[in-house]
Amino acid sequence: MSVDDGDAWGGERPGATDSLGCIPANSRGRTRLPTGGPSNGAAGEAADGAAGTPMGRVAGTPMGRVLAAVSVVPALALSGWLLAGLPLLLLGWFRPLPMTLLGGGAAVLLCAYGVRRLPGVAATHRWATAAVLAVALGSGVLNGLLHGEQLIVRRDPATYAQYAVWLARHGSLPIPVGDFGGADPALRFDSMGFYLVDGGIVPQFMAGPPMIHAIGQWLGGVPGLLLVPPVLGVLAVLTVAGTAARLAGPRSAPLAALVFAVGLPVLYASRTTFSEIPSLILLFGGMNLLLDARTRLRATPSRPEPDPGAGPGSAHGPEPEPGTLAKRPNSGFVPAALAGLSFGLALLVRIDGLRDVLPVLILAGVLIALARITRNRKAEGRLGVPLLLGLAVGATWGFTDGYVLARPYLAYLSGSLKPLLAICGVVVVLTAAGAALAPWLASRTRSSVPRVRWLPEAAAALVVLVMAGFAVRPWVQTVRRVAVTPEDRLTSEFIEKTQIANGLTPDGTRLYYEHSLDWLFWYVGVPVVVLATVAAAVLAHRLARGREFAWLLPFAVIGWTTVTTFWRPAITPDHPFASRRLVPVVIPGLVLLAVWGLRWLSGRLRERLAARAAGSSAAGPFGWFTWFAGRPWRSRAAAGAGALLLVVPPAITSIGTAFTPVNRGEAAAVAGLCGALPEDASVLIVERVTGDRLTQVVRGQCLLPAARVVYPKGADVPRSADVLRLAGAVRRTGRVPVLLAAEPEQLMAYGPASRVMSLHTRQDERSLADAPNGTWSLSIDVWMTVLTG
Repeated sequence: MSVDDGDAWGGERPGATDSLGCIPANSRGRTRLPTGGPSNGAAGEAADGAAGTPMGRVAGTPMGRVLAAVSVVPALALSGWLLAGLPLLLLGWFRPLPMTLLGGGAAVLLCAYGVRRLPGVAATHRWATAAVLAVALGSGVLNGLLHGEQLIVRRDPATYAQYAVWLARHGSLPIPVGDFGGADPALRFDSMGFYLVDGGIVPQFMAGPPMIHAIGQWLGGVPGLLLVPPVLGVLAVLTVAGTAARLAGPRSAPLAALVFAVGLPVLYASRTTFSEIPSLILLFGGMNLLLDARTRLRATPSRPEPDPGAGPGSAHGPEPEPGTLAKRPNSGFVPAALAGLSFGLALLVRIDGLRDVLPVLILAGVLIALARITRNRKAEGRLGVPLLLGLAVGATWGFTDGYVLARPYLAYLSGSLKPLLAICGVVVVLTAAGAALAPWLASRTRSSVPRVRWLPEAAAALVVLVMAGFAVRPWVQTVRRVAVTPEDRLTSEFIEKTQIANGLTPDGTRLYYEHSLDWLFWYVGVPVVVLATVAAAVLAHRLARGREFAWLLPFAVIGWTTVTTFWRPAITPDHPFASRRLVPVVIPGLVLLAVWGLRWLSGRLRERLAARAAGSSAAGPFGWFTWFAGRPWRSRAAAGAGALLLVVPPAITSIGTAFTPVNRGEAAAVAGLCGALPEDASVLIVERVTGDRLTQVVRGQCLLPAARVVYPKGADVPRSADVLRLAGAVRRTGRVPVLLAAEPEQLMAYGPASRVMSLHTRQDERSLADAPNGTWSLSIDVWMTVLTG
C-alpha cells in the first residue's frame, strides 16, 4: 500500500484545505454541502464554512475568527514593537514614551492590517477555541505562579534579564564603565555575558528579547520583568494552536496546544528570560500569516456559486480565464509582507533564526519563479514578492543589530556563523538566478524532463531513513570537541565537573550531540516522534506529487531546522538547559506533525473498519467490525486513546520539575545587596566567581559603578597592592570604595566584613545522560567591606 493511498478522511481531515489557509478553496471533485447552520455527520463538519460567499468574503464562524486572530496577533505585535525598537535603541531613545508612541503604535497598526478580513478557521466549534484558550491561560497561570528569578548572572537567562534592566532604565548602549580614577591595568569591566568594547560594555546577545522583556520592567519593575516569560508562553501556545488548526483541522488545535504546553522544555523556557519563546512566536506566527495570505488571495471576488453537478471540475465552477488573477487586486500582499517581516525579525531575536528562515527565502524565490512562468495565473506566485520584501526588511534589522550592537557575540560564534553565512550566500545567488531564469528554463525543460515516478516513494523513504540514522547515531559516533579557545576550555571544565556530579567518567571533550534524538524522546515521548515521522513521510510523498501545498513551507522549516539541530545542537549539553534548543521549531514542529498524523491514522482506521465491516457478516467471525464501525463513540475512544499517547509521556517527564520553581529569592537578595551598598559607592569585586556573577548586577540594578580587580593566573583573589591602589584612586574621585567577595577571609586584609547576601535556593539540574527529574541546591554568599580610611 502506498503511504499516500486514500484521501477519504471522514470528518475533518488534515489536508482538507487546498490552500495555505484555513478555508477550503477549489475543493475539486467534492459535492457542496449546506453551510447554513450546523451540519450533520463528519463530512458536513469538514465542509462547514467551505462554500464560497458573496463578494469573496472568507467564511468562518465567529469562534473560528477568534482562533485565527489570537494566533497571528502575537507575532504582529512583537514585529511592530521590534520594528520601532531597534532604531530607537540605536539612537539612544529606547524609553517608555517613545516606545509607547512608536513601538505601541506600530504594533497596533500591524495588528489592524494583519487581522483585517482575517479568514476564520473552517468548521471550528466553540469547544475547540475555548479549549485552546483554556490551555493557554492555564499554562500562563501555572508558569506565572512558578516563574524563575534568574537575575544573578550565572547562565544566559540572567544575561538577558540584566540586558533588559539596563535598556529599561537607560535606553541606550554601550554601558559606561564608570569613574574609578583613571585607567589601571588591574581593572576589569567585562564579566560573564558582557564584553568590553572600545571603552564601553556590550551585552552578549541580540537585542530583540531584552527589548521585549523591558516592557515588564517599565510596567512593574523587576517583578514585572520576571512575569514577561509566562505571558510570552501563553502567546506561544496560541500561536502553535493556530498553526495546528490551519494545517491539521481545528479539532486538532486543543490537542496540539496541550502536548506543546506540557513539555518540559516549553515550561522551562516560559518561566525565565530566554530568547526561544519570542523566536517561536515570530516563526510560527509568520507561517500563520502566510497561510492566511494565500487563503485571502484565493477568495475570489464574484465567483459563482458552486454547481453540485459540475462533475470532476472545480467545486467552485470553472477556473478563471488566464490573466484574470493578474488583474485582481493582490489581497494577499499585506499578510504575505507581514509574514516575511515576522520571519525576518526572528534574526533580531536569535542569530540562529538565520538558519531557520532559509527555507522562507527559497520559497519566496520559488513563488516569484512560479509567477513569472505562469504570468500570475497561479495565485500562489503573487505572494513571492511581498514575502521577499518583508523578509528583507526584517533580516536587515537583525543584521544591523548584529553588526552594530552584538559584534563581539557574533565574533565568538564565528566558527559556526561563517559557514552558515556562506550557505546563505549560495542560497541567495541560486534563488535569484532561478527566479530570473525561470521562464527560460521552463520553456526548455517542460517537454524534455521526464516525470520521475519513483520520487514520491523516495521522498517518504528518505524521511524514515534520516530518523533511523539519528536513532542509531549513538552506536556509531561519539561527538567530541578539543578545547582550543579560552571559552572552549571553560566549557570543557564545566562538562567535567557536571560529569562528576552525575557519576560519569570525566571527559571534557564529550558534547553528547549524538544523543540529540534521545533528548526528543525524553521531552515529547516516543509516540510523538513516531507519529511525526509517519506524518512527515506521508507529507513528503504528497508534496513530491505536487499536493498539500499548504504544508510546503512548514514542512521545509520544520524538517531543515530539526535535522540541523539534531546534527549540531551547538549548546552546552546539560539538561534542562540544552533543551531550549528544541523549543523554537523542533518541538512545536513535531507536535504539529504528530497531531496531523493522528488524524491521518484515525481516518485510515475508520476507512478500513468500514470497508471490512461492509464485506463481513454480522454473525460471522468478523462481525465485530460491523459492531465497532457502527458505533461512533468507539472510534472517538480510539482517537482519545491516541491523544493520551501524545500527552502522557511529555507530562510524565515534566512532572519531576514542573512544580518546583528555581532561583526563587534572587530578586530579594539583589534588592538587599543594593540596599546595603552606600549611595556614593564605587564597587570593586575582589573574588573571581562573585565578579562573574555580580558585576553587571551592581552596575545595572544597584546603579553604581562596578569593576573587577584582576587576579593572578591560578588564583581567585587579586593582589592586595592592586586593591589598595585602586581604592585610593576611587577616593580621589570623591566616592567611597567598597569591596565585595564570597568569603569574609578574602576581605580580612582590608577591614571588617559584613554579609550583604545569603541566598539559599534551588537551581536547575544539570543532567547529561538522562532526562532531568529534579533540582539542585544553590547557595550564594556575598561579603562587603567599606574602606573609609
